[in-house]
Amino acid sequence: MERNLSGSEKRLELEETGKRILNAARTELYIEMRFMGAALSSLGFEMDLSTTSIGTDAVNIRFNPAHVLRLFVEEPGKLNRTYIHMLLHCIFMHMYTSEKYSDERLYDICADIVVESILDGMDYQCIYRISSDYRDRWYELLEKELKVLTVEKLYRYFSETNVIDIFEMEKLEREFALDDHGFWKRLKDKPVNDDSKDEDKEKPPIDEDYNTPDGAQNEENQRKDGNNNGTANDKNPENNLQDNSGKLPEKEKKKTKYINPHRLQKIENSRQNWEKEGKRIQTEIETVGKKYSDKLGKLAWMLKIHNTSRTDYREFLQKFKVLREEGGIDLDSFDYGMYSFGLEQYGNMPLIEENEFREVKKIQDLVIVIDTSASCKDSLVQRFLDETAGILLDNDNFFQKISICVIQSDDQVQKTDFIRSKEEMHKYSSEIRLEGGFGTDFRPVFDYVDNLILEKKFDNLKGLLYFTDGFGIYPQKPTSYDTAFIFAKNEEYEDENVPDWAMKLYI
Repeated sequence: MERNLSGSEKRLELEETGKRILNAARTELYIEMRFMGAALSSLGFEMDLSTTSIGTDAVNIRFNPAHVLRLFVEEPGKLNRTYIHMLLHCIFMHMYTSEKYSDERLYDICADIVVESILDGMDYQCIYRISSDYRDRWYELLEKELKVLTVEKLYRYFSETNVIDIFEMEKLEREFALDDHGFWKRLKDKPVNDDSKDEDKEKPPIDEDYNTPDGAQNEENQRKDGNNNGTANDKNPENNLQDNSGKLPEKEKKKTKYINPHRLQKIENSRQNWEKEGKRIQTEIETVGKKYSDKLGKLAWMLKIHNTSRTDYREFLQKFKVLREEGGIDLDSFDYGMYSFGLEQYGNMPLIEENEFREVKKIQDLVIVIDTSASCKDSLVQRFLDETAGILLDNDNFFQKISICVIQSDDQVQKTDFIRSKEEMHKYSSEIRLEGGFGTDFRPVFDYVDNLILEKKFDNLKGLLYFTDGFGIYPQKPTSYDTAFIFAKNEEYEDENVPDWAMKLYI
């Protein structure tokens, strides 16, 4: 005769079953995706009845055993896909950037679309799913409009260009959402009051990382509360706040929401670990080369975009400043002591006067080249010019006499404009008309600039900025001035063939 299991024993059995299932899924994924080995092992397993499905907080996969068991029996392939879906959220650090966006629900679906688009491009049987017509239509539209799907671009697109209603949002969630993002929101939770902090110091942070959800208290907690006849509830002032439905008012729910600070610190520390893991996977993929490129789809490219640091453009332009004298009082070299002594000793006759010239570092000569080939979008060019003009119009960046050469080029130089003042720069950026639209060859521009130098069009050319998508033929000969190829970070670009003597900038 079988012994009836107690509540705690049933809970333990469910937890162990869920962990065994997830461990089996991890093993299957590891066999096919060896490059993901370390990442797959980075997430532990933790049963969590606050969710009806499964999710991750970047430290553990937190699961409801009923959901995991159902997937294992009915859709084992979907369980594998959900596992790798959550893993990609961690690798691309979606849970750490969600707080930057006001619409959490929109951010969540954008993150899911990005991850699912990567998985749909991968050729691994263990995560394969048949793509629906609805999904394919969205991919076709988004890739046509945005080319590269990132959370930032998708969020902007759905917020400004193609605003979706609540019904379309629900359809997108049914199609793309696989995991519970509620654990991401808990990353932002802080201890509510000092009493909670003191209580946490006394209790070990085990199985108490999150609040127990309404109606989901385990048997052990019920025993601690005493009997179940309502006496304990009457003594608990928090329970008196419940309405007739047995739930806390929304305001009180927010007050009682609490995450263990030990857990919070552990989760925050995991951010650096996932950043390193993303770079490690990118390096490993690049090492194996094109052997697995068909299987990986666009994962390698998306990792490259994610791991490429955006450069401070304003700070970068400091490289092109030169030191020279310009008119203006030099307060740094002025001796106020001698000046005051003269005024006191001889009345209104100072012994020294201000220096009417000063040495400063500013930009004098600069070449800006715009790629006007068919592959470089006009909107990106305009954003680059607007940002550049905004920086250059600052009085601290330019001498009064300047020479900025703006060149438009595709496979040949199409148009050249010389800008001699800040006013001309402002006018040019607001009224520019792009010319070109053919292929890309960078070499004619450098030959053209060499001729301008011979013709003494510049007093002291320090640098050339080439805004491009990188798809073209690069020069081999180093230049006598600094050269930087500038790429839009979240767009499609090719920077593998940039020569070693040139700088690469991502904005």
